[in-house]
Amino acid sequence: MATTVSSKPQTICPPNEALLLAAAELRAHELPPDHPSRLVQREPYFTSQLGAAYCGDSLEMLQALPSGSVNLVVTSPPYALHFKKAYGNENKDRYVQWFLPFAKEILRVLKDDGSFVLNIGGSYNKGTPTRSIYHFKLLIALVEEIGFHLAQECFWYNPAKMPVPAEWVTVRRIRVRDSVEYVWWLSKTPHPKASNLNVLKEYSEDMIRLNRNGVRGTVRPSGHVIRDSFDKIHAGGSIPPNVTEADFDFPEAMMKMGNNAANDLYTKRCKEEGIKIHPARFPALLPKFFTKLLTNPNDLVIDPFAGSLTAAAVAEELDRRWIAGEAIEEYLKAGTFRFQESLQNPTLF
Repeated sequence: MATTVSSKPQTICPPNEALLLAAAELRAHELPPDHPSRLVQREPYFTSQLGAAYCGDSLEMLQALPSGSVNLVVTSPPYALHFKKAYGNENKDRYVQWFLPFAKEILRVLKDDGSFVLNIGGSYNKGTPTRSIYHFKLLIALVEEIGFHLAQECFWYNPAKMPVPAEWVTVRRIRVRDSVEYVWWLSKTPHPKASNLNVLKEYSEDMIRLNRNGVRGTVRPSGHVIRDSFDKIHAGGSIPPNVTEADFDFPEAMMKMGNNAANDLYTKRCKEEGIKIHPARFPALLPKFFTKLLTNPNDLVIDPFAGSLTAAAVAEELDRRWIAGEAIEEYLKAGTFRFQESLQNPTLF
């Protein structure tokens, strides 16, 4: 999928300015009537053929969007950690009230069959080996106060997570490493648009064997009925579990999705250009899974806490329109590398 990266060899600009210049050239011409930049009455930081990124207050960006215009919001806001991150994060005791204004706007802009996928991690209470429940309080507020439905809770296993807090994990050794984050799939109605046929996995060897040999109907000790049609593989693949898969080609493999890649083009380009690497990136395969599950081509996907534009680049590659908001310009500058990467490596996503 082409983006607005300039192809003129005689144009020489400092890092990322070529991309921004080409985006300005695109905006100077007639944009498609359904281009996402037409929905926000603000100058975008840059545009692609399918999307627009905005630098500034994401709440204001959401407020500028028309009601019922978005198919999917997929995002990972700053977590309520007891130590401060460079990108800013709210305290646990204020987190729910901080996030609810965003949630109200997300509910408003979603189509009736739209979904809101929220990646959020837990943390320890300061000074004690006990876990905070701020994220559970947020989930309850999203459902009971804002009006979302919890379609399903999913999980991201991140083996690259550090063993923190060190005091409890590596010094006193009274806790184990925390490597799982929550991914909550919320919806505006109990019946959002979704199709697991879009994210089927290859059948396992056991399932292929059952299909070949057949299976007799039975009732498991749990009470589940196994019918004689259980071994049929007409759908073309097996239904994935709610532990997000790292690779659709490896059945039953838990998502070993580290977010500490050191050799991908995004990281290399950041190092070459002296641009700060976003410290809390989520892997492209996470938004890919939910974008495929919950949207169709040309649907509109939004990430209001876009960071390094991972979800936006995935949307572009999957032929979805997109809008991204990010408060820190340096992260957006680095995020433009993802679009150059998708051009050079079209099978990455």
